[in-house]
Amino acid sequence: MDVEIVDSGLKRDSVGRRIESDAERERLLEAYDVSGQTQRAFAEQHGLAYNTLVYWLKLRRHKEQAAGAGSKSVSLFHEVSLPSVSPSLLEVCLPDGMVLRGGDAESLAALAKALRC
Repeated sequence: MDVEIVDSGLKRDSVGRRIESDAERERLLEAYDVSGQTQRAFAEQHGLAYNTLVYWLKLRRHKEQAAGAGSKSVSLFHEVSLPSVSPSLLEVCLPDGMVLRGGDAESLAALAKALRC
């Protein structure tokens, strides 16, 4: 009996799954990006497990988001200028959106009460 051992060059883990180098993984992901195929079709064509391709895409997306978050400047506050208002001016905002302004609280209250009708 003749026996021949053939090394395909693919590394495999203890379960028999292919182990790809980072460069090969990136090459496959770039090929997927331009392929126009579904994830499942691309994985089948390239001998990948569908879940492996999905996982690789998820890892890449997280790396890109992390890299992008570090380079973006996030501003939580924006300075605004408000018109100067007399400190004695009062303002009443009614539920329908109408705004009443005046200097006398009693007059504003009476006007708001009259408008409620």
